[in-house]
Amino acid sequence: MRHRKVVTILLAVLLLTAGCSVHKNNARSRFWQSFTAKYNTFYNGKQAFIDGQLEKEKGNKDDYTEQLPLFAVGNKKSRELGKGNFDRTVEKMEKTIKQHSIKARPEWKKSRRKTQKDIEWLSRREYNPFLWKAWLLMGQAQFHSGAFDEAAATFSYVSRLYQTQPAINGQARAWLARCYTELDWLYDAEDVIRNQRRDSIHYAARPAWNQTLANYYLRTGDLEQAVPYLRKAIKSEHRKTQKAREWFLMGQVLTALGRDQEAYKAYGRVAAQNPPYELEFNARIAQTEVMAEKNYRKMIRRLKRMAASDKNKDFQDQVYYAIGNIYLSRNDTIQAITAYEEGNKKSTRSGTEKGVLLLRLGNLYWDLERFNDAQRCYGEAIGLLDKDRPGYDELSQRSKVLDELVPYTDAVHLQDSLQQLALMPEAERLKVIDRVIEELKKKEKEEADKAREAEVEQALQKQGGMGNRNQRPGAQPTAPAATTKDGQWYFYSQMAVNQGKQTFQKQWGKRENADNWRRSNVTVVGAPPPVAEDSEVPSDSLASSVPSDSLASSVPSDPSVPSETSEADSLAADPHNREYYLAQIPFTEEQVAESNVIIKDGLFHAGVIFKDKLENLPLSAKQLERLVNQYPDYEQMDQAWYHLFLLYSRQGRLAEADSCITHLKDEYPESDYTTLLCDPYFEENARFGVHIEDSLYAATYDAFKADRHDAIATNAKISEERFPLGENRPKFLFIHGLSLLNQDDPAGCVEKLKTVVEKYPQSEVTEMAGMIVKGVQEGRQLYGGKFDLDDIWNRRDFSINADSVTTDTLSADRDVPFVFLLVYQPDSLGAALQRTPAQAENQLLYEMARFNFSNFLVRNFDLQIERMEGYSRMLISGFLNFDEALQYARQLTASEEMSTMMHHCRSLVISEHNLTLIGSRYSFHDYDEFYEQTFLPLQISDEELLQMPDYELPTDEEEEDSDDSEAPDNAVPATNGDFDFDEDFF
Repeated sequence: MRHRKVVTILLAVLLLTAGCSVHKNNARSRFWQSFTAKYNTFYNGKQAFIDGQLEKEKGNKDDYTEQLPLFAVGNKKSRELGKGNFDRTVEKMEKTIKQHSIKARPEWKKSRRKTQKDIEWLSRREYNPFLWKAWLLMGQAQFHSGAFDEAAATFSYVSRLYQTQPAINGQARAWLARCYTELDWLYDAEDVIRNQRRDSIHYAARPAWNQTLANYYLRTGDLEQAVPYLRKAIKSEHRKTQKAREWFLMGQVLTALGRDQEAYKAYGRVAAQNPPYELEFNARIAQTEVMAEKNYRKMIRRLKRMAASDKNKDFQDQVYYAIGNIYLSRNDTIQAITAYEEGNKKSTRSGTEKGVLLLRLGNLYWDLERFNDAQRCYGEAIGLLDKDRPGYDELSQRSKVLDELVPYTDAVHLQDSLQQLALMPEAERLKVIDRVIEELKKKEKEEADKAREAEVEQALQKQGGMGNRNQRPGAQPTAPAATTKDGQWYFYSQMAVNQGKQTFQKQWGKRENADNWRRSNVTVVGAPPPVAEDSEVPSDSLASSVPSDSLASSVPSDPSVPSETSEADSLAADPHNREYYLAQIPFTEEQVAESNVIIKDGLFHAGVIFKDKLENLPLSAKQLERLVNQYPDYEQMDQAWYHLFLLYSRQGRLAEADSCITHLKDEYPESDYTTLLCDPYFEENARFGVHIEDSLYAATYDAFKADRHDAIATNAKISEERFPLGENRPKFLFIHGLSLLNQDDPAGCVEKLKTVVEKYPQSEVTEMAGMIVKGVQEGRQLYGGKFDLDDIWNRRDFSINADSVTTDTLSADRDVPFVFLLVYQPDSLGAALQRTPAQAENQLLYEMARFNFSNFLVRNFDLQIERMEGYSRMLISGFLNFDEALQYARQLTASEEMSTMMHHCRSLVISEHNLTLIGSRYSFHDYDEFYEQTFLPLQISDEELLQMPDYELPTDEEEEDSDDSEAPDNAVPATNGDFDFDEDFF
């Protein structure tokens, strides 16, 4: 009997579902497909979406020093949070749509005339009444995972799919505009908003549009327009943490609009939502700042009470930053600096908040021209702030300039102080030294106390289970992972990288990011000086990087202090003893002379930096005038008078500028700077010299290719007389040297090239000149020739007397990766395009990239420029075989614009394997002959290979095999059905 009941039920279910296929469109099939979609894969995807939102909400870390983004996904640091759950949601929604979409049109069996509503119903493209929720949820998951472009594509398709249904269409278009806004495609977002406003917004879509419009106006800076929509968005928000964020954002907007009373109330509404403590704390801090103008004393007292609370011990920097801001708003700069310094001192975190405090403090010091303190603040702030923060570029530039300036100003200040100490009576001098020692001891005691507190806190955390609780007794503690506080890998966090740079610079100083960075001299011709057998050579060239103005080593020790005994040496090495400081004070004439050398060098470089990089002409004049008046024996005095001339000319002090020229004529008649200023064409050179020199160099290079050596010598002489400090001066020397080599004057050639290496180490031709000189020094034989593409095309090796080391042969395989190669000489290309070589190369790179982007929508090709000896080459890679590379070459040369651009380049199609053999065993000319015999006769495919993706698409069978169905334990099983995506989806 029981068995019969089960069979009966199964038969009833089969009869019920028999007519419910997605290929049929009737009331029963629509109900069944919507029912199974809702309680099967959609249910799983919805749960994953909720989990993703909770994960993002809990893990989101906002920067309260800037205007908050309306959506947590707008915070780049939180963008990856919940991504796994959102990706799962997208996967489930795709499966829901594929299994339950009803595309079949219903049959019209009624005899009455069709109404407008009937026509709309029959013209729909999707008949599952539930499936629109799956589409919207998929787009929302893509949006919250940060895939804004994918979300925009989804919502654009949904808006077309449900074009006749205003509620769904309105929501889809609201989310589409939201995606465009997050992508910074503000014009596209404005277009969607403008088109939507032509029609009335369905009431079901209004909450989504309120958020979208609020976000759009916030991003465009139209805060007045944003306020009413933000209020409506807050009213419709049900999540308390998000609502608290929106009230905080409202307070920030109202503060920016000057509506302080309303802002105060908005910040007060934050606490009512019971938000995380950090959000509530920042709201209370913001309240004190907006009301400080009316009752600043009361607000400062409130902030100091907050600073005294143990609950806020990790927020000391923010509290004192707010106090400093209040003082600064009342133009009390001294009190503001005191508050900022206190916040910096008591800060326990190295985060954005501290970086903002240091940035504000550094700006104050900058305005007060206290550049030493400004450098200290900027140097630490740059490691705490993200690169995309407004004002970061200015911070970075100032920090770089101060890193260059401050060592000179500090050296001058130090030596002035030491010389002043030397002139003091002994008793007064010792009092000053004792005060310095007391300050040092006090500072060390504070640091020791702070270290002990940190150790105690760490021990308490371990006892409270904060350490490795699952670690076996006696096991070694595990090393910390290379991640940051927010869970990012170290090198993905710009803040962590900048902090690492600071630590590196403290140990090694400023170093260029280059090979052999430990070496102080990396020129190819730099030969080590002869060393006596009994002399001591430092094991590392880093010994030379110790600053010359170091207290312990820059000035010889006082001769009155005995240096024979080890006890005296130990006293002089201990900064807690008077002898340490006395050893650095210049007492003798020799010591004063050495101290003056440091002062003179510091005054000169500081004056030039003030003039050229800080545009602070009064301070520059102060430094340079002191140099020329107080230290007339400075070895680079001609440069000092030259810079003073430029300084006075910019200030309009023409009489003083003329006096500088007089000094140069009388005292330094042979100087390059005297020649430059006395040149009758000086004014013309100052205005048009760059263009004139570039044109002269282009003509000289053309003469070099044509073997017109007289013209080369004439132009080189003009360069020496008229442009001795020109940008192209090393190139004139280089070409003149090679010209002398072709005239059988190798000694003259080497002399010119040595001048290039010694006087212009940063020039682009220095490396090549250095290699030639080095080869001569090693006894190798020079050969004449010009660096021309025709010459290079026939060379097998471009180094001096190098031997071939490879035994590979050229390959005729056509089904291997190929590259398209452009070979050019930068100077020749620059002359043809009437630009500098660097500008011409950049233009070529830009035009190639634009050509690729405009013509090949489904393929990405890599562009790479390689600097070779005497020429450069551009590699376009990404071709799967010879046919693709040749099709690319033909299409490129068929373009009239690109053909003109490449007129001064040589091109070829070559496999990656064969390219490795060029320049060693084979020359370009050898490959040309091989290509004509092997590849040129081949027939290539007629298909447009470059318009096809470079990956294989899955077949229908593979897609079907990859489909699986998941459902919760209590879900209704889904029926199988076919689904074809509409073409517009792609």
